Amino acid sequence: MKPIISIQNLFYTHDDGVEALRNINLDIYPRELLVLFGPSRSGKTTLLRLLNRLSDLSEGGRHQGEILFNQRSIFRPTIDLTQLRRQISMVFAVPTPLPGSIYDNLTYGLKMAGKRDTSLLEERVEKSLRQAALWDEVKDRLHTSAFALSGGQKQRLCLARSLALEPDVILLDNPTSGLDPLSTATVEASLFELKKQYTIIMVPHSVQQAARVADRAAFLLEGELIEVGDQSRMFVHPQDQRTEDYVTGRFG
Repeated sequence: MKPIISIQNLFYTHDDGVEALRNINLDIYPRELLVLFGPSRSGKTTLLRLLNRLSDLSEGGRHQGEILFNQRSIFRPTIDLTQLRRQISMVFAVPTPLPGSIYDNLTYGLKMAGKRDTSLLEERVEKSLRQAALWDEVKDRLHTSAFALSGGQKQRLCLARSLALEPDVILLDNPTSGLDPLSTATVEASLFELKKQYTIIMVPHSVQQAARVADRAAFLLEGELIEVGDQSRMFVHPQDQRTEDYVTGRFG
């Protein structure tokens, strides 16, 4: 199977001169859930933001190396960044509903993409809410304010908003940060269904969450990719002592 994303000899330096990523090589495959885990400032979120070039919003940052999406460089001069970010969609740690109703939140991106057919919009709204395990909770109040939702519901709404655009890849940056255990379990359960259709790359809330949800895991430390492997190996029998030390709580 060909990778959907291939990261090759990737370096990234912040505008203050700090090297955040150093010689990252990693292939990511269709319909897998890959977690990027490691201690704070290991480069996880920086790598995530590079994958759809949200890193461009940080002035002065510099990259070297290559990222291929469907075998084409995401750094090519002619790329349509809006289209790239529809295909590789990101959900942030802090849920950020748009002003307006639940329905408005889910159709905004579709309308910006030129989708105006009412039946299509309604179909995408229901489908995405079902995929995010939110439909049953909000189906009778789609036209009420999105700000009235609970924290866990807002996070699932943001996930549904990404899903409505039918991306190829979903980037999740600590999506259960600040959620209660029940909401966290609901989000995690939805991921097992979503990975049947989408490639998911996730920065988890904890090592325990990484072990629960991952198909494969990549351990980063101080900007370096230490090792990558299947969930069963990475969290039980890692090959590198640094990975074992982190997984077992000797540092973090």
